[in-house]
Amino acid sequence: PRLRHLFYQFARYVMLKDLEANSVGFDIPFAEAVEARPEDVHMAKARRRVAYNKLLQIFQKEEFVRQEHEQKAQ
Repeated sequence: PRLRHLFYQFARYVMLKDLEANSVGFDIPFAEAVEARPEDVHMAKARRRVAYNKLLQIFQKEEFVRQEHEQKAQ
């Protein structure tokens, strides 16, 4: 668990630095938005669940299409 947490912290740090570098000159403060803590934790968890499920559906659909293309190619 400690190693996983260390990797998470490192990945978050790298992501924030990348966002800071790429958001220079824009009016949208991406890095500040990432650092912000939600006021309603339950709502934030629900939104994360919805986004995760949507991403999972996209991956499943892509895999299905890839398998169909493989079958048709044979």
